[in-house]
Amino acid sequence: MSADMAGLDPKDRDDALESAKSVIENRINALGVSEPVIQSSKQGNQYRLIVELAGITDIDQAVSTVKKSAHLEFKRLKKDAPPEATFAAKPDYYEGTGLTGKDLKRASAQPSRDSQNPGYVISLEFSDQGKKKFEEITRAEVGKPLAIALDDEIVSAPTVQAVISDGNAQISGNFNSQSARLLTIQLNAGALPVPLKIESQNRVGPTLGQDSIRKSLIAAAIGVSSVAIFMIAYYRLLGIFAVVALLIYTLIAFAVFKLIPVTLTLAGIAGFILSIGMAVDANILIFERIKEEIRWGKPKHDALHSGFARAWSSIRDSNVSSLITTAILFNFGTGSIRGFALTLAIGIIISMFSAITVTRTLLRIFWVRRIG
Repeated sequence: MSADMAGLDPKDRDDALESAKSVIENRINALGVSEPVIQSSKQGNQYRLIVELAGITDIDQAVSTVKKSAHLEFKRLKKDAPPEATFAAKPDYYEGTGLTGKDLKRASAQPSRDSQNPGYVISLEFSDQGKKKFEEITRAEVGKPLAIALDDEIVSAPTVQAVISDGNAQISGNFNSQSARLLTIQLNAGALPVPLKIESQNRVGPTLGQDSIRKSLIAAAIGVSSVAIFMIAYYRLLGIFAVVALLIYTLIAFAVFKLIPVTLTLAGIAGFILSIGMAVDANILIFERIKEEIRWGKPKHDALHSGFARAWSSIRDSNVSSLITTAILFNFGTGSIRGFALTLAIGIIISMFSAITVTRTLLRIFWVRRIG
């Protein structure tokens, strides 16, 4: 996309491009798109943004959400407006009040309670400064229409019935659930500082990435198989329980990925594979503790209880430190880094559950009863 910088001073154009990049990032993240890649590019007098989105099904909707300016402004009726202006919401009849989307604190969408105007409405909550502006405007415009304009198009022009001091307003305009949600995303992310124009648009099908996906799945299968062989060879019966717990962990993790949903790009797959190794690591700590308890002469049941209790602190501390790292990566990273951090964090949390709950249950049922 190219940015139209014609109306800006040359010294402000770099900041405007970075601001537009930030707004688009916020909009895309709110859409739930996984691992977006957004880059700014400057060549001479050309200012451009390159946006890559993975897992998009409705391309037109995504493009519309990204490029729309979403400039919100409240406008008052001009003093010289003709009488019919009260009944006709035309932009020419109105002038700015200074209250814009910059004064907005939060926007939310909910179903309309007005049976005469079904659909959805957008509720607006202004910042402290915006509340003061809105109160002053409504005090001056009691009994007159106050227009709500989006991208210089008047959506509604309700008549001010009383002074509004709580800083809350509503936009109604025959919105359905989808259009209300997208508008809310745009308003919360902020208006674009400059107009954007689509210069080129390409769609990359899954065929081009099929070879990389195939190789990553082969690597994942080799990794899981190697871990399973090692655990069974070294821990025998306990190793079999660890492998069963690992399979259950994998199924739960994929179910969570589907539920969120998570787009499994190569970076996301890498994070998931790494979490598999961490899941087995917890089982190794538990098994080694149990073996120590048995060498000290404790019965199998007591060894199981003490082994889990003594291993828990090590498992907890190592996983919490890893989760802190993933939180930092997700918060400050972009694109594939965030995808890697997300799948790794989900895997770590599920691995703690599988190691403590699933493995313990299997050992109680099949190991303690069989040997004890």
